[in-house]
Formats: sequence, C-alpha cells, structure tokens
Amino acid sequence: MSITYMTKEGYKKMMDELNHLESVERPNISMQIAEARDKGDLSENAEYDAAKEAQGMLELKIAQLKETVKNARIISEKDLNTDYVQILNKVRIRNLKNNQELTYTLVSEQEASLKEGKIAVNTPVAKALLGKKVGEIVEVTVPSGVLRLEIINISF
Repeated sequence: MSITYMTKEGYKKMMDELNHLESVERPNISMQIAEARDKGDLSENAEYDAAKEAQGMLELKIAQLKETVKNARIISEKDLNTDYVQILNKVRIRNLKNNQELTYTLVSEQEASLKEGKIAVNTPVAKALLGKKVGEIVEVTVPSGVLRLEIINISF
C-alpha cells in the first residue's frame, strides 16, 4: 500500500472516471458478453472472447483506481510552503547547459501531464528537486546524460 498525494481536482477527476467505468463501461461490456453468448457456441466465438478480455481489463482498471482512491491523501496549498520544493509546488528551473528555463508543477503520478507542465514526483527530475531550495543546483541523470539544473523560483 502506498499513499498517493493529490489535489482536490485530481481526486475528483479520478472519482468521476471510476464512476463512469462502473456505471457506463461495465454495463456495456456485460451487454456485449450477453450478445456474444446469444450467438451460440462459445468455444469458437471471437466476439465473446474479446468481450471477456475487455471485461477483465476493465475490472483490473476499476480495482486499481479503487486502490488509489482508498490510499489517496488530498493536499491543498494551505498545507504547503515555498521554502523548499515539495509536491504541488511550481518550480522554475534553468538548464545550466543551454540556459533554457522551464517551469514544472510537481504532482502525483495520476495527475502528471507534460502538456500541462505537470510532472510526477516519482520522475528523476522531480526526485532531484524535492527538498531543495531556490539557488541550489541539482544533477539529474537522464537517458541523454546528466542535466545540471538550477532552481530559480518555487511558487504555487
């Protein structure tokens, strides 16, 4: 069991997805299985096999979501500060090799979205930043080598 820290919005999004899977997707798959079963011999029925496999995948996803929700801890900005990098902080960093500045918000794995500038706290870059302060330089080993990043700003 691992605790997952997430925002109120991330928790709501996960609950909405769980509700959709249980109330819409699960009945749809049950209907597909029933229709395939009505077509006769199940031993050579590809539709039935596909529907049963889809059902198994759906039930696995539902179980995983329920486990994550059960172990979720909702955190808000009032629980945080900007003295050092922690989850939910927005961190502006400078790549010392090319002087490029990037801003990332550190979030739970379930809320990560590179397109939105949100990286999971379990990524190498986030792990290197956690607990560090403005002005510190961190080194991160990535597939392309070692990045040297300077923390420019920490905010919400």
